[in-house]
Amino acid sequence: MEGSEFIKSIREKASKRNLKVAFPDAEDVRTLVASRTLIDEKIAVPVLVGSKEKINEIALQNNLKVNDIEIVEPLVSPLKEEFAKVLFEKRKAKGMTLEEAKETILSPLYFAGILLTKGYVSAVVGGNVSSTGDVIKSAIHTVGIAEGIETVSSYFIMVLKDRMICFADCAVVPQPTDVQLSDIAITTAKNFQSVTGLEPKVAMLSFSTKGSAKHPDVDKVISATNLVKEKAKDLLVDGEMQADAALIESIAKRKCKGSPVAGKANVLIFPDLDAGNIGYKLVERLANALAVGPIVQGLNKPYCDLSRGCSSDDMVNVASICLLMA
Repeated sequence: MEGSEFIKSIREKASKRNLKVAFPDAEDVRTLVASRTLIDEKIAVPVLVGSKEKINEIALQNNLKVNDIEIVEPLVSPLKEEFAKVLFEKRKAKGMTLEEAKETILSPLYFAGILLTKGYVSAVVGGNVSSTGDVIKSAIHTVGIAEGIETVSSYFIMVLKDRMICFADCAVVPQPTDVQLSDIAITTAKNFQSVTGLEPKVAMLSFSTKGSAKHPDVDKVISATNLVKEKAKDLLVDGEMQADAALIESIAKRKCKGSPVAGKANVLIFPDLDAGNIGYKLVERLANALAVGPIVQGLNKPYCDLSRGCSSDDMVNVASICLLMA
């Protein structure tokens, strides 16, 4: 599937769901352009979280229509007291006071998170202005981590000429443990299937294939693979294996005979962030692949992060994927 076909397909799938998505970094022309696209293409219903005055000013400067878009201003919202109490209940065990909750909820990142928690919207997309650290912290504090999962991570969908492959984790967890790596594999597989409709075939990557090398890093991947098999018994997963064995059938037959995924893997789990981040950038640049992401995962509900260098089109695409995860 070509990149343009993939983008068209995820936007069409999202449009059938007709859901609401909140943008906490709303005081940015890219957000307003993305929101206009979501409405005009009937993909989703945007909700802008921020200063109504600043949003209208940006719209006027850029000749953009926003009078048909819902704008929620935390400072004057009738929901702010209720939302502060919700945040306080979530964070009081960590030492947050009610007064601190009342102040924190005025942040669009936190307010959008409680909008999501309470079901006013189905997804949140931020990070075009805010840092990844601030987005993920706000998401964890408001939406929380999914049951049975301990790790918030991310994935990219790499769209090449002849296939789609999911890469994880490429943006969040620098040195995952075996438990974290198993969480990353399970959540990535689930989301890859939700977004693409394809059955995930998960390869746990390493510089070793089935004992060809001995090292603590290899042991970690072997342990993570076993944990995935215990936690998700129906998932097609195998490892440890090198990338060529995961992707090339002729090599898989020599190195991983009888493997359910070797040679046909479509979900690649990298052993650490160095490998994942370098890997996706190499494929993006050298193979001219479309890299869609990073998409944050492992949360109770989809609260996604963007690169601060993203385009308005990137924002529409990530919003579409987030809504498919809802």
